[in-house]
Amino acid sequence: MSTQPSFADNPSNESRDPAYFGYYAMLQHQQNMLQDTVRTSTYRNAILLNTECFEDKLVMDVGAGSGILSYFAVQAGAKKVYAVEASDMALKMKKLVKAASLPNAKNDFLKDRVEVIQAKIEDPSVKAPKVDTIISEPIGVLLVHERMIESFIYARDTFLKPGGHLFPNKGTMYLAPFTDALLFTETMGKARFWEQTTFHGVDLSPLYPDAKAEMFGMPVVGHFDPKSLLATPTSDAEGYEMDFSTITMKELRDFVVPISWKAQYTGLMHGVAGWFDLLFSGNTESEASQPVEMSTGPSAEKTHWQQVRFMFREPLAVNAGQTIRGWMHCVVNDMRSYTVDIEVIAGQYGELSDPSQPFEPLLEQQTKRQGHARTSEPEEQEEEEEEDDLQFSRRRGRWELHEQSYNYSYTGSANDMLTKPEHLCMYEPENVDDAYGGITYTV
Repeated sequence: MSTQPSFADNPSNESRDPAYFGYYAMLQHQQNMLQDTVRTSTYRNAILLNTECFEDKLVMDVGAGSGILSYFAVQAGAKKVYAVEASDMALKMKKLVKAASLPNAKNDFLKDRVEVIQAKIEDPSVKAPKVDTIISEPIGVLLVHERMIESFIYARDTFLKPGGHLFPNKGTMYLAPFTDALLFTETMGKARFWEQTTFHGVDLSPLYPDAKAEMFGMPVVGHFDPKSLLATPTSDAEGYEMDFSTITMKELRDFVVPISWKAQYTGLMHGVAGWFDLLFSGNTESEASQPVEMSTGPSAEKTHWQQVRFMFREPLAVNAGQTIRGWMHCVVNDMRSYTVDIEVIAGQYGELSDPSQPFEPLLEQQTKRQGHARTSEPEEQEEEEEEDDLQFSRRRGRWELHEQSYNYSYTGSANDMLTKPEHLCMYEPENVDDAYGGITYTV
């Protein structure tokens, strides 16, 4: 990592807190998450299948929201749950918990079992004892958006007893190359509005480059056809794992995900797709532990997190069997999110840039080389020409994870079974085994 001071060394979310907590104080947004049956049922199963982590235990719910996880913990036998919620949703939670003490209350199982604390977990005013188990749903788009995992980690370091349990305890991020000519065309269409030279007598074209940069700099959130992936995700399909039991704040605020794929089809790579899995291991030292997993991948049941795609301004041509190398560098920003830089190279030639160095668009690099070529020696010019050739197999971009656009064109249907790779402009090698047999086509 760079030794230069960065935002990750002194991050702050406070400027975004009023809007952020105002959003989660609304019942309609809590309802959206509660009605995500995959999310809600996964948490309920993880808690009720691992009651030994909850029965007669002290539990903390970080960012409790509607309080549903706190209520599940009580159902699992928790002695006391400290539900910490910074937004005014805490008032709604208090109302529900208070109603549990009324005569003939249906939620009487909650009586004297849940203590609601309205504060950020980092607030020194939070008065709670050390607990046996911490539960939380601190997850955003691509696992890390909204930066609530930092609060989860703070709670772990401050309130969890030695040997205590985290629910969830691991998150795994997956990346894969995708092709989507329609999405690319739609995005270009939005930018081309600004190419007009006679819009009511006004020439808008000077703003076209800015419009294109803006449109392609917005991560696209939504479900997509899993058949549009040009390769299996990440390196050896293992993904990039975050162990919430051990990860540090520093590691969470600035990290690099290595990229290594082998293209299974010939086609145009329009960008990089991402999603995540969650793991609830329970008590790993007990034979009674029943791990529960949840996936938000394109082949899994849909969730409100969906998937995210980072689209290149220019597609990258790849051949079946070709290696695609690269990295994704994520650094926290002050918008409760991350700045994401991605670089990939198709083929075995060329060195990847150092992700810890200041980001520089390829176009600016090329302009500098062209200026230097006019004054450089013949040997240096030859090296620069080779680097210019490499630009055709290299793509790099920057995206702000919070500046999301949305695409809901893919709904999934029975007709998906009839979709073949060529329908998506993905072409199998003449010998299908070539894509998996180690043959590498060079650029």
